[in-house]
Amino acid sequence: MKNDIILAGVGGQGILSIAAAIGLAAVNNKLYIKQSEVHGMSQRGGDVQSHLRISDAPIASDLIPAGKADLIISVEPMEALRYLPWLSAEGWVVTNTVPFNNIPDYPQTEEILANVKKVKNHIAIDAEAIAKQAGSARAMNIVMLGAASLFLDIPFERIEEGIRQLFGKKGNDVVELNLKALRAGREFSEKNR
Repeated sequence: MKNDIILAGVGGQGILSIAAAIGLAAVNNKLYIKQSEVHGMSQRGGDVQSHLRISDAPIASDLIPAGKADLIISVEPMEALRYLPWLSAEGWVVTNTVPFNNIPDYPQTEEILANVKKVKNHIAIDAEAIAKQAGSARAMNIVMLGAASLFLDIPFERIEEGIRQLFGKKGNDVVELNLKALRAGREFSEKNR
């Protein structure tokens, strides 16, 4: 088994928390993992991306070649569009539909999503609205993880375990809120696949 995943978004949207949760789930499932991340401008609202490679065999490189990603998880629609060249023909793109308007002349969201939806395998989700229903808009990134979890070769229970580990020090209420967000995202993908 292998999963080559690109995580994309804007600084402050929780990309690295998604990577940490997946990483914990992979380690708990006795899998190999390599990660590369770029977040130099993250504190100023710049783009953040991470390559995450998971396998049951040793992994040589932490970078995913163009056209080889199995999954793109994007918490910002324009960032999904930016990384589509990395997606394999059979890969999935899971993107938030709510833009982070951090640049002048941000393109029309409908236009961006129309291009993303040209990809055969896509999920477009209003993660912010679902996170609010789960109890906190800040859990939007975990909703995205839940939506993408359907396309990971890691048992969902391991991902839940990763969430417990990641947020455990913040208390049971925070853990339960994030588990609720994770499950809501998963449910959306199951219904809209």
